[in-house]
Amino acid sequence: MAATENVLIHGPAGNIDLIIDTPDRVRGIALICHPHPLFQGANTNKVAHTLARIFRDLGYAALRPNFRGVGKSDGSHDHGIAETEDMLAVIGWAQSRWGALPLALGGFSFGAFVQTRVAARLADSLTPPERIVLVGTAAGEVTGARSYSTEPVPAHTLLIHGELDETVALGNVMRWAEPQELPVVVVPGADHFFHGRLHVLRRIIERTWSPLP
Repeated sequence: MAATENVLIHGPAGNIDLIIDTPDRVRGIALICHPHPLFQGANTNKVAHTLARIFRDLGYAALRPNFRGVGKSDGSHDHGIAETEDMLAVIGWAQSRWGALPLALGGFSFGAFVQTRVAARLADSLTPPERIVLVGTAAGEVTGARSYSTEPVPAHTLLIHGELDETVALGNVMRWAEPQELPVVVVPGADHFFHGRLHVLRRIIERTWSPLP
């Protein structure tokens, strides 16, 4: 039966704190990344939690690590650079546990930015991500005097953004997506955290992807 567990695994800087949601039968592996750790981002964030439960319901073991310095994860914030290495370590651990199953990536805000880096690193590997969903993707100048040079992503990436996102302006994501010819699914009335719109997020993803066989 479906289960949720908390585990600590060893990463490049020490412990990585993980929540894992598993379906009755694991048919894939999904890595879910949470928003910015210096702005209260953690693996319990409701958007990250929603993404994990959606992937679990699609047949994936959904792994939600805490970034460095959050929860029981060791290390300190490194603006996405060392975090990328940590996420690759989480994927490696998951593959050692469940094998080379279909891989999916999901990220929200800063976590989406990190996932663009992870996807770039895995593009030429034996197990490139078959499904990628990025929500509220950090791109360009964002609130908090931060700026992101976000990596291009595969053409099959699903981009979802809130019309009224007050942290990452919709125009930022449009400008990033345009040269890649990537469509952006815009949720009318949604803010950065998708307050009152999480059910729409689920509907978009489930309409796009079928459960794993």
